[in-house]
Amino acid sequence: MISPKLVAKIESEEPTLRLAVLIDADNAQATVIEGLLAEIARFGEATVKRIYGDFTAPTSAAWKKVLQKYAIKPVQQFAYTTGKNATDSTLIIDAMDLLYTQKFDGFCLITSDSDFTGLAMRLREEGLIVLGFGEKKTPEAFRNACHKFLFTEVLRPNIPEELVELPTKIKCKSVTPNTQPETREFPKKFVLSALEQSTDDAGWAQLGTFGNYLNKLQPDFDSRLYGFKKLSDLVKAKTDLFVTEERQAPGSNNKNLYLRAK
Repeated sequence: MISPKLVAKIESEEPTLRLAVLIDADNAQATVIEGLLAEIARFGEATVKRIYGDFTAPTSAAWKKVLQKYAIKPVQQFAYTTGKNATDSTLIIDAMDLLYTQKFDGFCLITSDSDFTGLAMRLREEGLIVLGFGEKKTPEAFRNACHKFLFTEVLRPNIPEELVELPTKIKCKSVTPNTQPETREFPKKFVLSALEQSTDDAGWAQLGTFGNYLNKLQPDFDSRLYGFKKLSDLVKAKTDLFVTEERQAPGSNNKNLYLRAK
């Protein structure tokens, strides 16, 4: 079940959550950092921002360029033994230390590594919100262990080819970066089933209720994967599937969007 705190944050206009942002430098790309932090700001305040990795390695060069700009604290972890990932252990230990301070409402785990599935589940057991961020290659187990999982491909900026820095620090114009997310086939059956479960007796569902139910069933559901910036844009555009209606919110000048199956 999605935490009431996350529901309140989604429905409110101001950030309400105190979040610890932990980045696995071995399994995340620096090109997404601006969009990543902007996305996190939608949910709450990043009161702690730490990144874990071996920053003496050439593959971390891109990260070193953005740490100061975005006030991210680097946690150096040398690769003492080949084949052993000490970075994961350090991140998990820090996460548990932060958990026991009881100063945070949730954690943002930026990684595409399934090794953090257990950490996500442990944090959820403590009643904290877990937001995951990773590439499309992220295993399903970790995605489903989070309250909400977002693919970092949708956060990437448009970057000219000649400015892309490859992990080997070799610039090559013949390589085209994957800067835009691929549009997925729209899961019509799944979405209509979720709508049916979130409607009232008259067959209507408030957009927020519908969105929350989608996330409960599939934490990595994101309207941007289907070419729409927001869920409201998606349901309004899918006129073959939905009928939408704006209603005045009780005691407010705001309007809420409702929808039903066509």
